[in-house]
Amino acid sequence: MNYTELLIAREKDLGRPVRVGLAGAGQMGSGLAAQIGKIPGMSLVACADIDIGRAENALRLAGVEYVKHNKEASKSIESGQGGVVDNASALAELPIDIVFEATGVPWVGAEVADACIEAQKHILMLNVETDVTIGMYLANKANKNNVVYSVANGDEPVACKELYDFSVDLGFEIVCVGKGKNNPLDQTANPDTCLEKATKKNMNPKMLASFEDGSKTMIEMTALANAINLPPDQIGMNGPVSSVEELNKVLIPQADGGVLSESGRVDYAFGPAPGVFSIVKSDNPTVIEEMEYLSMGEGPYYTLYRPYHLASIEAPRSIGMAIINNEPGLQPKSWIAEVIGHAKKDLKKGEKIDGIGGFATYGVTYPVADTDNLIPLGLLEGATVIKELKKGEPITKDSVELPENLINSLRKLQEAS
Repeated sequence: MNYTELLIAREKDLGRPVRVGLAGAGQMGSGLAAQIGKIPGMSLVACADIDIGRAENALRLAGVEYVKHNKEASKSIESGQGGVVDNASALAELPIDIVFEATGVPWVGAEVADACIEAQKHILMLNVETDVTIGMYLANKANKNNVVYSVANGDEPVACKELYDFSVDLGFEIVCVGKGKNNPLDQTANPDTCLEKATKKNMNPKMLASFEDGSKTMIEMTALANAINLPPDQIGMNGPVSSVEELNKVLIPQADGGVLSESGRVDYAFGPAPGVFSIVKSDNPTVIEEMEYLSMGEGPYYTLYRPYHLASIEAPRSIGMAIINNEPGLQPKSWIAEVIGHAKKDLKKGEKIDGIGGFATYGVTYPVADTDNLIPLGLLEGATVIKELKKGEPITKDSVELPENLINSLRKLQEAS
């Protein structure tokens, strides 16, 4: 479906484009802002960031030159210009239709998403870290409020789900759905060890550390697992090394020479990055013959592969899905996987735990059945260590004192529901 044509028609009917807000004007947010500025039918008119200059720059990238701040932001937006706020949750109070959350900080994402849903505004998460922590609560609340809560298009979870949906619609057996990982796995990676490489790539070193220590891959595949109800195969998943051509020989059940305990799993592989894949199977002789004719191999296992994901550049398509179809690209339908925090180093009593991609913790995907007494990674920022932990150990409920904040409160509500 071409959503842009429908958004243009909507703008003609209403006399204005979809008004979009953005929380977080870093690398992802800035790329998103620049792309929205090129798409008719939508306009980025509001931005929140702790750095006001970055927020103003994001709006300029989107083609907005005249900007007012905080209390004056609403009138500026209603007059056809832009508004900047220094409190991300205040986006919910502005005259906008939909908000992208792009901070990557779980507790900030919780505050922004909850406020937007309460104000009956659609919320699109580039912040998958929040989704794997309280996504079920947010999705349920959004459904009750008749707004869309969704992980945004462009990141691997939604790209994977699109391939999964395609595979299901064709009638294949789903064997494994996942993504490629291009960073070597180093669970000790931190902002200092990543600084030189991040500087060359013009990246935040904390973000790069979250890639290299594996947390980001674990977060993305956990979001996918909960959205399509396919579990991880084991704690940490398998993560084999494989070329694209060999995926349908590797990420298949052990009984047929692969690494999976059985079909119907979420996993990742070193090698196919930046693409996503769906490994499928057919036992039908006619289908097998046709797939070989179509150069898909001899079967019965086949790799459906998309060699790219466009991250923030692709994210604006979520706007059309939400506004036109009231449809999420991806949200949890079940809660079968968690990202559990592990100690990145020996943690002593009294230490404060920093955020994802920091110095204290990294994330590991677990089947929910194996998470008794363990703490989700997304709840740990600001926690105090009360019982010493050795490097590599999962963080237990009796080893830390969690901060009193909204994300921890909402997590309790999710668990109680």
